[in-house]
Amino acid sequence: MPFDHFDILAPIYEKVIPAAATESMLRELNPSPNCRLLDAGGGTGRVSGFLQEHVGSVVLSDISMGMLKEAATKDNLQPTCALTEAMPFADDFFDCVLLVDALHHVKDQAETAHELWRIVKPGGRIVIQEPDIRTFAVKLIAIMEKVTLMRSHFLAPQKIIELFPFEGAEVETHREDLNAWVIVKKM
Repeated sequence: MPFDHFDILAPIYEKVIPAAATESMLRELNPSPNCRLLDAGGGTGRVSGFLQEHVGSVVLSDISMGMLKEAATKDNLQPTCALTEAMPFADDFFDCVLLVDALHHVKDQAETAHELWRIVKPGGRIVIQEPDIRTFAVKLIAIMEKVTLMRSHFLAPQKIIELFPFEGAEVETHREDLNAWVIVKKM
């Protein structure tokens, strides 16, 4: 079994990783009270634990068993072990899909985009928040992740947009602090 940085980090993850911009996520997701949300690559549930009070249900997927173990301690989350490139959900299953600080960790970013598009309902949205590689601080983070042998591959916002060439996709992006936000609406 390959070394998994996230299994090691899981118990301390929420203590060392800054809080996510949850208010911004709510604004971008614009969920209804009965929204079915997928937190893809959701790790310990630090984001979906907050969002669950604003949506109908939350499924959190991740491949790190250590992260999923931490997520299981949070009430009302439904942790699922799954690769973002091969999601175990039916087509058009979720109202909203969230991918926070995780796209650079997946093995196949194009296949991940395809899967997220497949499982989000028409009228739904995919919200991706990624560190903006165009900033100096994120470039330093990318170097640090390479040195520690993480398989990270950061994309500039335009390259993330290009992952969603699907008919009916309306894509917008903006930057907030060191993060790029890509919002994909499935029309």
